Amino acid sequence: MTSPNPYAIDADTLSGMKPLRKVVYSLGSNLGDRLGNLQGAVDAIRDTPDVIVVDVSSVYESDSVGGPEGSPPYLNLVIVAETTLEPRTLLERALAVEDAFGRVRTERWGPRTLDVDLVVVGNTFKDEPDMKLPHPRAHERGFVLAPWAEIDPRAELPGQGSVADLLSAVDLTGVSRREDLAVDTD
Repeated sequence: MTSPNPYAIDADTLSGMKPLRKVVYSLGSNLGDRLGNLQGAVDAIRDTPDVIVVDVSSVYESDSVGGPEGSPPYLNLVIVAETTLEPRTLLERALAVEDAFGRVRTERWGPRTLDVDLVVVGNTFKDEPDMKLPHPRAHERGFVLAPWAEIDPRAELPGQGSVADLLSAVDLTGVSRREDLAVDTD
């Protein structure tokens, strides 16, 4: 929102402070200790300086999408956080967390110990070879939308609309909430 006062001063800009922005991560694992991998990623994101975890969804299980035939199912969850960090820094941290859990990139959408996707950072739009924001396929993935809607029912996916509306339009076959599994969110 722009101030009607042409002489208005943005105190945050003058002080060097950066505003808090919402960041949404989608986590998935279909190799190894899937639940342990998710827990480790939640802990690593929580331990990231200048990232404040607001909420963590329940654990969901989903069929592999786009990967090789016979890929094992994923465990997924979504984290909503607030941060002052820049998108590039958040992406570098996400990749470092994946690497710490043995993520190997040999084939597109192949099985993985851990996938940490940066879904949104505020209302930032980026279209760079290694970073697309918002995530270009989040609006069509039930394993992202269902856990996100659970913890942030009024969420908006910039450029796509409300998460609740997007969720109602996707096929949730193969996506289920796992009531018997949970990560520690404290």
